[in-house]
Amino acid sequence: MSDTYQHRARKRFGQNFLHDAGVIHRILRAIHPKAGEHLVEIGPGQGALTEGLLDSGAKLDVIELDLDLVPLLRERFGDREGWSLHQGDALKFDFARLSDRPRSLRVVGNLPYNISTPLIFHLLSHAERIHDMHFMLQKEVVERLAAQPGGGDWGRLSIMVQYHCRVEHLFNVGPGAFNPAPKVDSAIVRLVPHAQLPHPAQDVRQLERVVREAFNQRRKTLRNTLKGLLDATAIESAGVDGSLRPEQLDLAAFVRLADQLASCTPEGARDER
Repeated sequence: MSDTYQHRARKRFGQNFLHDAGVIHRILRAIHPKAGEHLVEIGPGQGALTEGLLDSGAKLDVIELDLDLVPLLRERFGDREGWSLHQGDALKFDFARLSDRPRSLRVVGNLPYNISTPLIFHLLSHAERIHDMHFMLQKEVVERLAAQPGGGDWGRLSIMVQYHCRVEHLFNVGPGAFNPAPKVDSAIVRLVPHAQLPHPAQDVRQLERVVREAFNQRRKTLRNTLKGLLDATAIESAGVDGSLRPEQLDLAAFVRLADQLASCTPEGARDER
């Protein structure tokens, strides 16, 4: 990259710019963009991935918060066909603006660690429009996303993301691939929204409530941690052992608890929440 595009990473934006060519090529191979596809890149930074995404012939919308990077990106990519830049906060961005076709958007991003979880939940609210997502995240976050029941990584993030998506932990990336080097390891994750939910809940808001309450005190038994929502009889009626701890339950069991709560909660009360 020429001096024209040098930019000091800003701590308040959580910027760590990817510069390792080998890692960049490996990420692009994992994404495997194709002509005719519609890609969305969140936080393109200095354009490490942007060029390869555009070279595929895909249409590319990029969302960048840092105003100082906007002229640099426009100088580098502004004349490329199919490229559009949106300056703003991805957490507030309405992804429905980009497409009204189901499963049409492929989302890519090297996400700042401080916004990765809320941004994933924001994108899940547009899951019906998304074909897949490939993110660079803190390695510990990816381990939580891909976790299975029974371990310490299994929790709210694992359950709610796996409710909506298939999760694949693709590979890890060391700090040396970035400038400045972060103090943590990173990893690439692929999230693919389910065409049909494997365990659909009657009301996903009730699932969110149950999971949040269950893991607020994860070392306690479900009978204790859920007592504000479901009594022991209701838990048993859902086919769940109330003496278990929340990390011991799989997604299907949490959905049964949520459906039990939905059946006990008046419709008006659900709407108020």
